[in-house]
Amino acid sequence: MTERQIRLFGDPVLKTPSEPVLELDEGVRGLVEDLIDSVVPPGRAGVAAPQIGVGLRAFSYNVDGEIGYIINPELVEVSGEPELIDEGCLSVPGLWFKTSRYPFARVRGVDLDGNEIELSGTGVMAQALQHETDHLDGKLYLDRLDKETRREAMRQVRESDWF
Repeated sequence: MTERQIRLFGDPVLKTPSEPVLELDEGVRGLVEDLIDSVVPPGRAGVAAPQIGVGLRAFSYNVDGEIGYIINPELVEVSGEPELIDEGCLSVPGLWFKTSRYPFARVRGVDLDGNEIELSGTGVMAQALQHETDHLDGKLYLDRLDKETRREAMRQVRESDWF
């Protein structure tokens, strides 16, 4: 398929909770191919379907050389003490802010054949799993910032060339 353009902050699809995938048809196969093609460029750890304008529960990931996808993921476990880590987002280009994330995360969903799959990890994988499931729930990492940091983030968004 093809690498798709990333939707930017302000696009309503990014703030709308995604619908579950009900049928694993050719359209969903094409979506998964596009998600994978869209996560391959350097510097991308994950791409959620809403980021390419599709309001369905699916995302791709590219962490430590492992590229994959999951359909209808649900965050089923997080553990450890939340930590403030630098986080950015393709939909909020060029901006990075300390965001509270758990050091371990696990999601459960299905593959294109309908088989249940589970993804879990620490470090960047844990961060990506939490970040991408947030996208599917209509949340951006900016929504997780404390009040003062969020105010600064929104100022920087308004001053950005892309906004």
